[in-house]
Amino acid sequence: MDSGTNPSDSTNEAQLRQLGDEVRNLQVSPLFAYRQQHKYRPVIGDGNVNAQIMIIGEAPGEQEAKQGRPFVGASGRFLDQLLASIGMQRADVYLTNVVKDRPPENRDPTVEEIRLYTPFLVRQIEIIQPQVIGTLGRFAMDFILKLFDMAEQGQKIGALHGKLLHAQAAYGPAMVTPLYHPAVALYTNARRQTLFDDFQILKQFVE
Repeated sequence: MDSGTNPSDSTNEAQLRQLGDEVRNLQVSPLFAYRQQHKYRPVIGDGNVNAQIMIIGEAPGEQEAKQGRPFVGASGRFLDQLLASIGMQRADVYLTNVVKDRPPENRDPTVEEIRLYTPFLVRQIEIIQPQVIGTLGRFAMDFILKLFDMAEQGQKIGALHGKLLHAQAAYGPAMVTPLYHPAVALYTNARRQTLFDDFQILKQFVE
């Protein structure tokens, strides 16, 4: 799909490039030394800088950190299939994570790591100004519900997946839809169809 040209594209690109440089030089991060030691790269984000749909995960895994791109490997390939099911490619949306560096052994990010990386995600959201944010997995869902101080805070992903929730972003009203992480479909076949069904709710935001 062709999103066309938008005057804000170059501005958004420049702002996101600046943000990326800041993350690359974030030596205060507890994950910075681990990144350097393993020759990993930070994973800032990828896709359309003027996207209507923004998809947010938890943190990069090993393959993501090696390539410096979000959602690669088996779960990334399944995400591509999910996007294709609504007539989109990853170049049409903006993909990122809450935490921009890989935690060791794919452990959950610590409170300090989340605190350090949160401002970067907040800026990405405010630069891109998506109409809808799709959260992949429980961690990203909980983070976004808390960030926007939403009434659904504390609810389980099993109750909220595939629903459109109203949020108030700094740039105005936005929607949030919690989704299961594509990785769960690799282990639980029943989740595979659920993800395809849930993704259909994003169709209305496809231009």
